[in-house]
Amino acid sequence: MAQTVVIGAGPAGLMAAEQLADAGHSVLVAEAKPSVARKFLMAGKSGLNLTKDEPFEQLIQSYDQAQNWLDPIIAEFDAQSVQGWAQDLGQELFTGSTGRVFPKVMKASPLLRAWLARLGEKGVQIRTRWRWTGWEGPSLVFETPDNRNQVQADATILALGGASWSRLGSDGAWAPVLADKGVPIAPFAPANSALSVEWSAYMQPHFGAALKAVRWTAGELESRGEATISANGLEGGGLYPLTPALRDGVPLCVDLLPDLTRDELKARFARKKSKTTLSQWLKNGLRLSPQKIALFHEMSKGDPQMQEDPVRMLKKLPIRHAGLRPLDEAISTAGGIKQSAMDDGLMLRDLPGVFCAGEMLDWEAPTGGYLLTACLATGRWAGRSAAEWLQQTVNA
Repeated sequence: MAQTVVIGAGPAGLMAAEQLADAGHSVLVAEAKPSVARKFLMAGKSGLNLTKDEPFEQLIQSYDQAQNWLDPIIAEFDAQSVQGWAQDLGQELFTGSTGRVFPKVMKASPLLRAWLARLGEKGVQIRTRWRWTGWEGPSLVFETPDNRNQVQADATILALGGASWSRLGSDGAWAPVLADKGVPIAPFAPANSALSVEWSAYMQPHFGAALKAVRWTAGELESRGEATISANGLEGGGLYPLTPALRDGVPLCVDLLPDLTRDELKARFARKKSKTTLSQWLKNGLRLSPQKIALFHEMSKGDPQMQEDPVRMLKKLPIRHAGLRPLDEAISTAGGIKQSAMDDGLMLRDLPGVFCAGEMLDWEAPTGGYLLTACLATGRWAGRSAAEWLQQTVNA
Protein backbone atom coordinates (compact mmCIF):
# COMPACT_ATOMS: atom_id res chain seq x y z
CA MET A 1 0.00 0.00 0.00
CA ALA A 2 1.51 3.29 -1.13
CA GLN A 3 1.18 6.49 0.92
CA THR A 4 -0.49 9.08 -1.30
CA VAL A 5 -1.32 12.69 -0.52
CA VAL A 6 -3.95 14.84 -2.20
CA ILE A 7 -3.61 18.56 -1.53
CA GLY A 8 -6.87 20.44 -1.92
CA ALA A 9 -10.30 19.08 -0.98
CA GLY A 10 -12.44 20.49 -3.75
CA PRO A 11 -14.22 18.32 -6.35
CA ALA A 12 -11.01 17.57 -8.28
CA GLY A 13 -9.07 16.59 -5.16
CA LEU A 14 -11.84 14.44 -3.71
CA MET A 15 -12.32 12.67 -7.03
CA ALA A 16 -8.59 11.95 -7.24
CA ALA A 17 -8.58 10.66 -3.66
CA GLU A 18 -11.38 8.23 -4.45
CA GLN A 19 -9.51 6.79 -7.42
CA LEU A 20 -6.40 6.23 -5.32
CA ALA A 21 -8.41 4.60 -2.55
CA ASP A 22 -10.15 2.33 -5.07
CA ALA A 23 -6.70 1.27 -6.29
CA GLY A 24 -5.85 0.14 -2.76
CA HIS A 25 -3.61 2.99 -1.63
CA SER A 26 -3.52 4.89 1.65
CA VAL A 27 -4.86 8.39 1.00
CA LEU A 28 -4.38 11.55 3.03
CA VAL A 29 -6.28 14.65 1.84
CA ALA A 30 -4.89 17.95 3.13
CA GLU A 31 -7.10 21.06 3.02
CA ALA A 32 -5.96 24.53 4.07
CA LYS A 33 -9.43 25.74 5.08
CA PRO A 34 -11.40 24.65 8.17
CA SER A 35 -13.81 22.63 5.99
CA VAL A 36 -13.75 20.99 2.58
CA ALA A 37 -15.19 21.94 -0.82
CA ARG A 38 -16.12 25.50 0.13
CA LYS A 39 -16.37 26.81 -3.43
CA PHE A 40 -18.43 23.76 -4.39
CA LEU A 41 -20.85 24.50 -1.56
CA MET A 42 -21.03 28.17 -2.49
CA ALA A 43 -21.89 27.24 -6.08
CA GLY A 44 -24.70 25.09 -4.74
CA LYS A 45 -26.35 28.01 -2.96
CA SER A 46 -27.81 29.24 -6.23
CA GLY A 47 -28.51 25.72 -7.54
CA LEU A 48 -25.73 23.22 -8.10
CA ASN A 49 -25.24 23.00 -11.86
CA LEU A 50 -23.47 19.64 -12.18
CA THR A 51 -23.02 19.39 -15.93
CA LYS A 52 -24.62 20.14 -19.30
CA ASP A 53 -26.62 17.28 -20.79
CA GLU A 54 -25.39 17.34 -24.37
CA PRO A 55 -23.47 15.04 -26.71
CA PHE A 56 -19.73 14.82 -26.04
CA GLU A 57 -18.89 16.34 -29.45
CA GLN A 58 -20.85 19.44 -28.46
CA LEU A 59 -19.74 19.46 -24.83
CA ILE A 60 -16.03 19.44 -25.62
CA GLN A 61 -16.28 22.48 -27.89
CA SER A 62 -17.03 24.65 -24.86
CA TYR A 63 -13.43 24.23 -23.71
CA ASP A 64 -12.24 26.28 -26.69
CA GLN A 65 -8.42 26.31 -26.92
CA ALA A 66 -8.07 23.49 -24.37
CA GLN A 67 -10.49 21.11 -26.05
CA ASN A 68 -7.80 18.98 -27.71
CA TRP A 69 -5.98 18.65 -24.39
CA LEU A 70 -9.12 17.81 -22.40
CA ASP A 71 -10.75 15.63 -25.06
CA PRO A 72 -9.53 12.21 -23.82
CA ILE A 73 -9.93 13.25 -20.17
CA ILE A 74 -13.54 14.39 -20.44
CA ALA A 75 -14.39 11.57 -22.86
CA GLU A 76 -13.69 9.23 -19.94
CA PHE A 77 -15.98 11.20 -17.62
CA ASP A 78 -18.50 13.14 -19.69
CA ALA A 79 -21.93 14.60 -18.91
CA GLN A 80 -23.55 11.17 -18.69
CA SER A 81 -20.82 9.94 -16.36
CA VAL A 82 -21.23 12.96 -14.07
CA GLN A 83 -24.94 12.27 -13.82
CA GLY A 84 -24.36 8.60 -13.06
CA TRP A 85 -21.81 9.52 -10.39
CA ALA A 86 -24.26 11.88 -8.65
CA GLN A 87 -27.07 9.33 -8.84
CA ASP A 88 -24.81 6.69 -7.29
CA LEU A 89 -24.46 9.09 -4.37
CA GLY A 90 -28.23 9.12 -3.93
CA GLN A 91 -29.03 12.33 -5.77
CA GLU A 92 -32.16 12.65 -7.88
CA LEU A 93 -31.44 14.88 -10.86
CA PHE A 94 -33.40 16.97 -13.31
CA THR A 95 -32.45 18.65 -16.57
CA GLY A 96 -33.59 22.20 -17.22
CA SER A 97 -34.82 23.59 -20.53
CA THR A 98 -31.29 24.68 -21.48
CA GLY A 99 -29.79 21.25 -20.77
CA ARG A 100 -28.26 22.19 -17.43
CA VAL A 101 -28.38 19.35 -14.91
CA PHE A 102 -29.16 19.94 -11.21
CA PRO A 103 -29.89 17.83 -8.14
CA LYS A 104 -33.60 18.05 -7.35
CA VAL A 105 -32.73 19.47 -3.93
CA MET A 106 -30.72 22.17 -5.81
CA LYS A 107 -28.09 22.19 -3.06
CA ALA A 108 -24.54 20.82 -2.96
CA SER A 109 -24.49 19.82 0.71
CA PRO A 110 -26.45 16.51 0.48
CA LEU A 111 -24.24 15.29 -2.35
CA LEU A 112 -21.07 16.34 -0.52
CA ARG A 113 -22.15 14.61 2.70
CA ALA A 114 -22.83 11.38 0.84
CA TRP A 115 -19.51 11.63 -0.97
CA LEU A 116 -17.51 12.27 2.21
CA ALA A 117 -19.23 9.33 3.88
CA ARG A 118 -18.26 7.07 0.99
CA LEU A 119 -14.68 8.32 1.08
CA GLY A 120 -14.56 7.65 4.81
CA GLU A 121 -15.75 4.09 4.25
CA LYS A 122 -12.88 3.65 1.79
CA GLY A 123 -10.35 4.78 4.38
CA VAL A 124 -9.59 8.25 3.01
CA GLN A 125 -8.27 10.52 5.78
CA ILE A 126 -9.02 14.25 5.54
CA ARG A 127 -7.07 16.85 7.50
CA THR A 128 -8.32 20.44 7.53
CA ARG A 129 -6.34 23.57 8.37
CA TRP A 130 -3.32 21.94 6.76
CA ARG A 131 -1.75 24.55 4.48
CA TRP A 132 0.85 23.23 2.06
CA THR A 133 3.94 25.44 1.77
CA GLY A 134 6.11 23.35 -0.54
CA TRP A 135 8.79 20.70 -0.13
CA GLU A 136 11.73 20.22 2.17
CA GLY A 137 13.88 17.61 0.53
CA PRO A 138 11.54 14.78 -0.48
CA SER A 139 8.92 15.72 2.12
CA LEU A 140 5.77 17.77 1.73
CA VAL A 141 5.59 20.56 4.30
CA PHE A 142 2.34 21.70 5.94
CA GLU A 143 1.57 24.45 8.39
CA THR A 144 -1.09 23.14 10.80
CA PRO A 145 -2.74 24.59 13.94
CA ASP A 146 -0.51 22.44 16.13
CA ASN A 147 2.86 22.42 14.42
CA ARG A 148 4.76 22.20 11.18
CA ASN A 149 4.26 18.75 9.68
CA GLN A 150 6.34 16.93 7.12
CA VAL A 151 4.85 14.06 5.14
CA GLN A 152 6.59 11.78 2.68
CA ALA A 153 4.38 10.66 -0.17
CA ASP A 154 4.91 8.00 -2.79
CA ALA A 155 2.61 10.05 -5.06
CA THR A 156 1.13 13.52 -4.67
CA ILE A 157 -1.86 15.11 -6.38
CA LEU A 158 -2.18 18.88 -6.34
CA ALA A 159 -5.75 20.15 -6.70
CA LEU A 160 -5.37 23.64 -5.31
CA GLY A 161 -7.77 25.60 -7.52
CA GLY A 162 -7.18 28.80 -9.44
CA ALA A 163 -6.82 32.32 -8.09
CA SER A 164 -10.35 33.60 -7.51
CA TRP A 165 -12.56 33.55 -4.43
CA SER A 166 -9.53 33.34 -2.17
CA ARG A 167 -11.70 33.39 0.95
CA LEU A 168 -12.97 29.96 -0.14
CA GLY A 169 -9.48 28.58 -0.66
CA SER A 170 -8.46 29.30 -4.26
CA ASP A 171 -5.80 31.94 -3.68
CA GLY A 172 -3.16 30.89 -6.22
CA ALA A 173 -0.48 30.82 -3.49
CA TRP A 174 0.84 27.58 -4.96
CA ALA A 175 2.03 29.26 -8.17
CA PRO A 176 5.35 30.67 -6.84
CA VAL A 177 6.13 27.31 -5.17
CA LEU A 178 5.84 25.45 -8.47
CA ALA A 179 7.46 28.23 -10.47
CA ASP A 180 10.54 27.92 -8.23
CA LYS A 181 10.66 24.26 -9.30
CA GLY A 182 10.74 25.32 -12.95
CA VAL A 183 7.11 24.51 -13.72
CA PRO A 184 5.83 26.80 -16.54
CA ILE A 185 2.72 28.68 -15.43
CA ALA A 186 0.51 30.95 -17.54
CA PRO A 187 -0.45 34.18 -15.70
CA PHE A 188 -3.84 34.13 -14.02
CA ALA A 189 -6.66 36.14 -15.58
CA PRO A 190 -10.38 36.48 -14.81
CA ALA A 191 -12.77 34.00 -16.43
CA ASN A 192 -16.56 34.14 -16.22
CA SER A 193 -16.16 37.66 -14.92
CA ALA A 194 -18.48 40.57 -14.25
CA LEU A 195 -17.85 44.01 -15.77
CA SER A 196 -17.08 47.27 -14.01
CA VAL A 197 -19.34 50.14 -15.12
CA GLU A 198 -19.23 53.64 -13.71
CA TRP A 199 -22.96 54.38 -13.67
CA SER A 200 -24.50 57.81 -13.40
CA ALA A 201 -27.00 58.47 -10.60
CA TYR A 202 -29.74 57.87 -13.18
CA MET A 203 -29.11 54.10 -13.00
CA GLN A 204 -29.30 53.70 -9.22
CA PRO A 205 -33.04 52.79 -9.13
CA HIS A 206 -32.26 49.82 -11.40
CA PHE A 207 -29.52 48.20 -9.30
CA GLY A 208 -30.45 44.57 -8.81
CA ALA A 209 -32.69 44.44 -11.88
CA ALA A 210 -32.04 41.86 -14.61
CA LEU A 211 -31.71 42.58 -18.32
CA LYS A 212 -33.60 39.70 -19.95
CA ALA A 213 -34.16 38.66 -23.56
CA VAL A 214 -31.01 40.36 -24.86
CA ARG A 215 -28.09 39.28 -27.05
CA TRP A 216 -24.54 40.28 -26.13
CA THR A 217 -21.69 40.40 -28.63
CA ALA A 218 -17.94 40.98 -28.33
CA GLY A 219 -16.13 40.46 -31.61
CA GLU A 220 -16.90 36.97 -32.88
CA LEU A 221 -18.32 35.84 -29.53
CA GLU A 222 -22.05 36.00 -28.94
CA SER A 223 -24.27 35.09 -26.01
CA ARG A 224 -27.99 35.26 -25.44
CA GLY A 225 -28.64 35.40 -21.72
CA GLU A 226 -29.50 37.76 -18.94
CA ALA A 227 -27.28 40.05 -16.91
CA THR A 228 -27.95 41.94 -13.73
CA ILE A 229 -27.34 45.65 -13.21
CA SER A 230 -25.35 46.01 -9.99
CA ALA A 231 -23.83 48.96 -8.20
CA ASN A 232 -20.44 47.87 -9.57
CA GLY A 233 -21.49 47.14 -13.15
CA LEU A 234 -22.97 44.18 -15.00
CA GLU A 235 -22.86 40.52 -14.07
CA GLY A 236 -24.54 37.30 -15.12
CA GLY A 237 -24.54 34.25 -17.32
CA GLY A 238 -25.20 36.22 -20.48
CA LEU A 239 -21.88 38.04 -20.15
CA TYR A 240 -19.61 35.33 -18.77
CA PRO A 241 -18.99 33.48 -22.08
CA LEU A 242 -17.65 36.72 -23.57
CA THR A 243 -14.88 37.11 -20.98
CA PRO A 244 -12.06 35.87 -23.28
CA ALA A 245 -12.82 38.65 -25.79
CA LEU A 246 -13.45 41.29 -23.13
CA ARG A 247 -10.07 40.45 -21.53
CA ASP A 248 -8.48 41.42 -24.84
CA GLY A 249 -10.33 44.74 -24.96
CA VAL A 250 -12.87 43.80 -27.64
CA PRO A 251 -15.84 46.23 -27.55
CA LEU A 252 -19.09 44.96 -26.04
CA CYS A 253 -22.52 45.58 -27.58
CA VAL A 254 -26.03 44.45 -26.70
CA ASP A 255 -29.09 43.84 -28.87
CA LEU A 256 -32.04 44.92 -26.74
CA LEU A 257 -34.56 43.36 -29.14
CA PRO A 258 -32.97 40.16 -30.50
CA ASP A 259 -36.32 38.76 -31.68
CA LEU A 260 -36.91 41.66 -34.06
CA THR A 261 -34.87 42.29 -37.19
CA ARG A 262 -33.56 45.76 -37.89
CA ASP A 263 -35.99 46.14 -40.82
CA GLU A 264 -38.94 45.17 -38.61
CA LEU A 265 -37.81 47.66 -36.00
CA LYS A 266 -37.40 50.41 -38.62
CA ALA A 267 -40.93 49.77 -39.83
CA ARG A 268 -42.25 50.16 -36.31
CA PHE A 269 -40.24 53.33 -35.80
CA ALA A 270 -41.63 54.79 -39.04
CA ARG A 271 -45.13 54.39 -37.64
CA LYS A 272 -44.28 56.34 -34.48
CA LYS A 273 -46.40 59.48 -34.15
CA SER A 274 -44.49 62.72 -34.31
CA LYS A 275 -45.73 63.81 -30.89
CA THR A 276 -44.59 60.56 -29.27
CA THR A 277 -41.25 60.91 -27.54
CA LEU A 278 -38.57 58.27 -27.93
CA SER A 279 -38.97 57.24 -24.30
CA GLN A 280 -42.71 56.87 -24.73
CA TRP A 281 -42.19 54.77 -27.85
CA LEU A 282 -39.67 52.54 -26.13
CA LYS A 283 -42.09 51.95 -23.26
CA ASN A 284 -45.45 51.75 -25.01
CA GLY A 285 -44.55 50.93 -28.60
CA LEU A 286 -41.81 48.37 -27.96
CA ARG A 287 -42.79 47.33 -24.42
CA LEU A 288 -39.21 47.55 -23.24
CA SER A 289 -38.62 46.96 -19.54
CA PRO A 290 -37.62 49.95 -17.38
CA GLN A 291 -34.08 48.60 -17.00
CA LYS A 292 -33.66 48.20 -20.77
CA ILE A 293 -34.86 51.75 -21.33
CA ALA A 294 -32.53 53.03 -18.64
CA LEU A 295 -29.55 51.18 -20.12
CA PHE A 296 -30.41 52.52 -23.57
CA HIS A 297 -30.41 56.12 -22.37
CA GLU A 298 -27.33 55.63 -20.16
CA MET A 299 -25.21 54.24 -22.97
CA SER A 300 -26.51 56.33 -25.87
CA LYS A 301 -26.39 59.79 -24.30
CA GLY A 302 -23.90 61.99 -26.10
CA ASP A 303 -23.53 59.51 -28.96
CA PRO A 304 -24.24 61.15 -32.37
CA GLN A 305 -25.63 57.83 -33.63
CA MET A 306 -28.48 58.28 -31.18
CA GLN A 307 -29.91 61.18 -33.15
CA GLU A 308 -29.10 59.72 -36.55
CA ASP A 309 -30.28 56.15 -36.11
CA PRO A 310 -31.87 55.15 -32.76
CA VAL A 311 -32.96 51.83 -34.29
CA ARG A 312 -29.34 50.91 -34.92
CA MET A 313 -28.54 51.76 -31.30
CA LEU A 314 -31.31 49.48 -30.09
CA LYS A 315 -29.92 46.59 -32.12
CA LYS A 316 -26.26 47.27 -31.35
CA LEU A 317 -25.94 49.39 -28.24
CA PRO A 318 -22.28 49.96 -27.27
CA ILE A 319 -21.62 49.27 -23.58
CA ARG A 320 -19.11 51.70 -22.09
CA HIS A 321 -17.33 49.97 -19.23
CA ALA A 322 -14.12 50.08 -17.20
CA GLY A 323 -13.04 46.50 -17.86
CA LEU A 324 -13.45 43.25 -15.98
CA ARG A 325 -13.97 43.15 -12.24
CA PRO A 326 -10.95 42.20 -10.08
CA LEU A 327 -9.51 38.70 -10.43
CA ASP A 328 -10.61 37.55 -6.99
CA GLU A 329 -14.27 38.28 -7.85
CA ALA A 330 -14.27 36.12 -10.99
CA ILE A 331 -16.15 32.84 -10.89
CA SER A 332 -13.05 31.10 -12.21
CA THR A 333 -9.66 31.92 -13.67
CA ALA A 334 -7.79 31.39 -16.90
CA GLY A 335 -4.09 30.61 -16.68
CA GLY A 336 -2.32 28.11 -14.48
CA ILE A 337 -0.04 25.16 -15.14
CA LYS A 338 0.66 24.89 -18.85
CA GLN A 339 -0.03 21.70 -20.75
CA SER A 340 3.64 21.51 -21.72
CA ALA A 341 4.54 21.07 -18.05
CA MET A 342 2.74 17.73 -17.81
CA ASP A 343 2.67 14.39 -19.50
CA ASP A 344 -0.52 12.79 -20.79
CA GLY A 345 -1.32 11.53 -17.29
CA LEU A 346 -1.19 15.07 -15.80
CA MET A 347 2.10 14.33 -14.03
CA LEU A 348 4.60 17.20 -13.87
CA ARG A 349 7.54 16.35 -16.12
CA ASP A 350 10.08 17.91 -13.76
CA LEU A 351 8.55 16.43 -10.60
CA PRO A 352 7.96 12.68 -11.05
CA GLY A 353 5.13 11.42 -8.88
CA VAL A 354 3.43 14.82 -8.65
CA PHE A 355 0.14 15.11 -10.53
CA CYS A 356 -2.18 18.10 -10.97
CA ALA A 357 -5.91 18.51 -11.52
CA GLY A 358 -8.80 20.96 -11.58
CA GLU A 359 -8.76 24.73 -11.98
CA MET A 360 -5.02 25.02 -11.36
CA LEU A 361 -4.51 23.75 -14.91
CA ASP A 362 -4.40 26.27 -17.77
CA TRP A 363 -7.90 25.86 -19.19
CA GLU A 364 -11.12 27.77 -18.90
CA ALA A 365 -14.76 27.04 -19.61
CA PRO A 366 -18.03 28.93 -19.47
CA THR A 367 -20.50 28.42 -16.67
CA GLY A 368 -23.32 25.97 -17.24
CA GLY A 369 -21.82 22.81 -15.75
CA TYR A 370 -18.67 22.80 -17.86
CA LEU A 371 -16.40 23.96 -15.04
CA LEU A 372 -17.47 21.28 -12.60
CA THR A 373 -17.45 18.56 -15.25
CA ALA A 374 -13.82 19.29 -16.13
CA CYS A 375 -12.75 19.52 -12.48
CA LEU A 376 -14.26 16.12 -11.76
CA ALA A 377 -12.85 14.63 -14.97
CA THR A 378 -9.29 15.92 -14.46
CA GLY A 379 -9.35 14.81 -10.82
CA ARG A 380 -10.42 11.33 -11.85
CA TRP A 381 -7.78 11.23 -14.61
CA ALA A 382 -4.98 12.40 -12.28
CA GLY A 383 -5.99 9.89 -9.60
CA ARG A 384 -6.03 7.00 -12.03
CA SER A 385 -2.77 8.11 -13.63
CA ALA A 386 -1.11 8.28 -10.21
CA ALA A 387 -2.33 4.77 -9.40
CA GLU A 388 -0.95 3.46 -12.70
CA TRP A 389 2.36 5.25 -12.14
CA LEU A 390 2.66 3.73 -8.67
CA GLN A 391 2.01 0.28 -10.07
CA GLN A 392 4.69 0.75 -12.72
CA THR A 393 7.12 2.11 -10.10
CA VAL A 394 6.58 -0.93 -7.86
CA ASN A 395 6.97 -3.33 -10.76
CA ALA A 396 10.16 -1.59 -11.85
